[in-house]
Amino acid sequence: MKNSNNRILTIAVLLLLVANIVLVFMLVKGKGAKDGGRSGKGEPFEMMAKELKMTDQQRNDYKLLREEHQKSVKPLFDSLRAAKTAFYDLMKMDTVSDSLISLYSQQIAERQIVIDKVTFTHFKKVRTLFSPDQLPQYDSFMKKMMQRGRRDSAAKKDK
Repeated sequence: MKNSNNRILTIAVLLLLVANIVLVFMLVKGKGAKDGGRSGKGEPFEMMAKELKMTDQQRNDYKLLREEHQKSVKPLFDSLRAAKTAFYDLMKMDTVSDSLISLYSQQIAERQIVIDKVTFTHFKKVRTLFSPDQLPQYDSFMKKMMQRGRRDSAAKKDK
């Protein structure tokens, strides 16, 4: 009886081992297939360039605008991150007044407003790169990009 139980247990362990190896292989292979052909941060640009049939000049102009935008928002995001860090550091205090929480929250909101305005201005500048025929496609593309990753009810209604 013991020999039979040991044999069943050995077979079960081997089956589980094989199943785990197959699962790990599938996960690694699947991850590589998804990432294949992706260029990281450039993916939305490549999608836009393809959808809008951008000319070489438009691509170059866009790259310059994007670099300029990234340089201008980097310190803003650093400032936002610092404000959020300071805000959440308040949790370490035994007592925190509502007015202090409001003050820190307001500082975060003000920084986010600046980032949103700079980003809005950037996309308005990008819009000027396109011909009148490309503008409806650009507007549609931007709407899709802004909704990407949203999981709220508004995203479901727009589809």
